[in-house]
Amino acid sequence: MHNKLGRELDLFDSDPLIGAGLPFWLPAGAAARHAVESYLHDLERRNGYQHVYSPSLGKRQLFEKSGHWRNFADDMFPAMPMGGDELVLRPSLCPHHALIFKSRAHSYRDLPLRIAELGPMFRAERSGVIGGLSRVRQIQLNDAHVFCAESQAAAEVAEALRLMREAHHALGLKVSSFQLSLRGEGKKYGGDEESWASSERLLREALSGIDFVEARGEAAFYGPKIDVQVADAAGREWSIATIQIDRHQPAAFELEYADASGGRSRPVMVHRSLAGSMERLFAHLIEVHEGAFPLWYAPSQLAVLPLADGQDEAANALVRAAVGAGLRASAVREGSLGARIRSAAERKIPYVGVIGRREAPDGLVALRHRDGRQWPAMPVAQAVELISSEARP
Repeated sequence: MHNKLGRELDLFDSDPLIGAGLPFWLPAGAAARHAVESYLHDLERRNGYQHVYSPSLGKRQLFEKSGHWRNFADDMFPAMPMGGDELVLRPSLCPHHALIFKSRAHSYRDLPLRIAELGPMFRAERSGVIGGLSRVRQIQLNDAHVFCAESQAAAEVAEALRLMREAHHALGLKVSSFQLSLRGEGKKYGGDEESWASSERLLREALSGIDFVEARGEAAFYGPKIDVQVADAAGREWSIATIQIDRHQPAAFELEYADASGGRSRPVMVHRSLAGSMERLFAHLIEVHEGAFPLWYAPSQLAVLPLADGQDEAANALVRAAVGAGLRASAVREGSLGARIRSAAERKIPYVGVIGRREAPDGLVALRHRDGRQWPAMPVAQAVELISSEARP
């Protein structure tokens, strides 16, 4: 469903010359995505996260050290020879963030250190499984890693769950289930029994009071995780958010901090994504809202419709006022008024502002909402304030 509707609404598209599993975002989709990205960035900032940028590439040795090359190579793109090195498109952000932590000395007073990034990563998905936005080969991931003392890990997991609930409520995202992904059989799982047992116990405690299912063999190679699931229109479940406990990579990269006793201790690494990748997130949001996104991340929030050429300047003034207030607005002039109103409804635009001969001289506009609500003509400033007050997550 999202694949067809997303293209009809000009949110995204693809081209054979770019390649399968590599969709591009059109202006409307990019506007909605930017609004969501900005919201997530600000939510993290207000809750103690520091944002970073890291390269999309790394040496093969980086992923050998992290364990990804041994456990994940089949899902990675081939290494690229470059000046005597082999560079790899990263399959995850965590090795880079581990090295960001290691690049500076830390004491227990710095912890928990919360590092966040909305960064690209790459998966060599097979042609038979890619499609739309749900499963792609380049992923823009809302990701974060919290480096904390053992005694802080439980509180950080609980806080991550709280932030997820807040973000999911704002997005109108409907969670279908929680999954506790545990270690299975085999040699891919790094670390000792005690570390796995401790991590699993911590996640079980965080899920106290929440219905969840266990999934043996679905853990990451470095630790157990909580997967937050959503269901698509066909009833298939997808992971949309996750919390993972990792003791493997802090050991592999020899991460440490100065503890309160004056010694050196190893941090626990909590992986956390509030909303997963922008691609999979929007695949779900398009279906949940049938393209009619909440006002705050609707691609276009206001379509201004002048009845005739004589109202063009008044329409332009309203657009300038709306854009100046941070709204996404534009004037639509082509076609009859009825055709333009129908077009705005088809494009799922929340507000339409009509300016005719009676409204233009007095700086007024008649607003109507896509849900059928209508208001008497009001001053432009009042209309902009009305929409702005609703356009907050």
